[in-house]
Amino acid sequence: MKILRMKKLMRWISNFFRNIWKLIDKKIVVPITKLILYFTEQFEKSGKRVEKWLSKSTTLLFISLFLAIVMFVIVDQKVLLFSENSAEVLKKQPVNVIYNEEAYVIEGLPSTVDVTLIGRKADLYFAKQSPSNDINVDLSGLKPGTHKVNIKYNQVLPSIDYKVNPSVATVIIYPKVSETRTLTLDVLNQDSLDSKLVIKDINVDSDKVVIKGAEHVLSNVATVKGLVDVKKLVTQEVGTVELKDVVLKAYDDNGNVVKNVEIVPNKIDAEIEIASPSKELPIKVVPKGDVSFGKAIKSIELSDTKVTVYGSEEVLAELKSVPVEVDVKDLKEDREYKLSLKKPVGVNAMSVNNVTVGITLGDSVDKEISGINIEYRNLNDNYTVQGISQEDTMVSVIVKGVSTVINSIRTEDVVAYLDLKGYGEGEHEVAVEVDQTDSRVQYVPKTKKVKIRIVRK
Repeated sequence: MKILRMKKLMRWISNFFRNIWKLIDKKIVVPITKLILYFTEQFEKSGKRVEKWLSKSTTLLFISLFLAIVMFVIVDQKVLLFSENSAEVLKKQPVNVIYNEEAYVIEGLPSTVDVTLIGRKADLYFAKQSPSNDINVDLSGLKPGTHKVNIKYNQVLPSIDYKVNPSVATVIIYPKVSETRTLTLDVLNQDSLDSKLVIKDINVDSDKVVIKGAEHVLSNVATVKGLVDVKKLVTQEVGTVELKDVVLKAYDDNGNVVKNVEIVPNKIDAEIEIASPSKELPIKVVPKGDVSFGKAIKSIELSDTKVTVYGSEEVLAELKSVPVEVDVKDLKEDREYKLSLKKPVGVNAMSVNNVTVGITLGDSVDKEISGINIEYRNLNDNYTVQGISQEDTMVSVIVKGVSTVINSIRTEDVVAYLDLKGYGEGEHEVAVEVDQTDSRVQYVPKTKKVKIRIVRK
């Protein structure tokens, strides 16, 4: 060790004088050379008169004396500069801790410290060139429990004084335990995915990971998640894309990251299956309000009658149409509307976003359609419905519209129903509702409410 330290010291001394020479060469030799060259050029221009002046011994004597004084001042200033005592603070220096990482977990030891160095500037310069991990804490001989340890700086030069902040730390050594947990996957930045695409499935080699750490820390881990970042996908196309180095993190019940937990493996590779589920749906015009008295909607013309929607397969399965509302309140004459289609909940994109709706009016007539059986919707599977009387199982509906539309409506075209969501056993009076099957027609139940009895099966 003494031989190694001596070799290091000799290298530092060699580098010191090499730097001094570079400084003298840069600050003295080069400027003097430039000055001589300048005078030489001037002398050549001046001719024999200048040459005669320079040939005098007294002239050369004064120039030499001047340059010697300049050199002395520069060198003296540099020597003073490097010999003066100074202090320098090295911020956030990493702490190198030595312990059995497979068996123990350490808490309480700072990851970085500040080191103040005091000494000659020349020594400080060499001290700063030393390799990293100069601050060491050796815990290899300690057992589990609480310990006060000193944080020491690996002193490179004996001439340097130092102060470590903090210099003492209270550390707790815990036995390292491990647990096997099930891995879940979270998809990040889904909004960066093409709106017509969805992540259909994510496959990993194993959904099991091992977490390691102090027992009291692992008890706070509620779940371990793999963070699948869509922004890191190399391509966004239908098919399978491999995503490497998916980061794993441990979280508590509140969704906060649990620190000081080692996850094995800490990264995984995943196969992302990208799909583009779509469904073609009719565009359904929904008039809002009543047109002027005595008038009815004769026809509805659409610039596009169908639209392709994109989203998850679960969402698409529930969709039957894409509605577009048209305000026809007090409408007296034919009119054309330019409207925007609203995306249904869960739909990411549509092939058509704007439509033109043309409304044509005609004279309104009424027609009563009788003998319509009442349907029951949203009834709990454990119950069945009984009508109190025959009148409570069938209703009549008044339909209003232009004659050409009204006359074509049959009894089976009209659907009346009761919404029984939330109703339990017993007798109830429930409002009658009618499906607005044709947007050109108004459907008004003649009987507003009926009485029913709900019984358990």
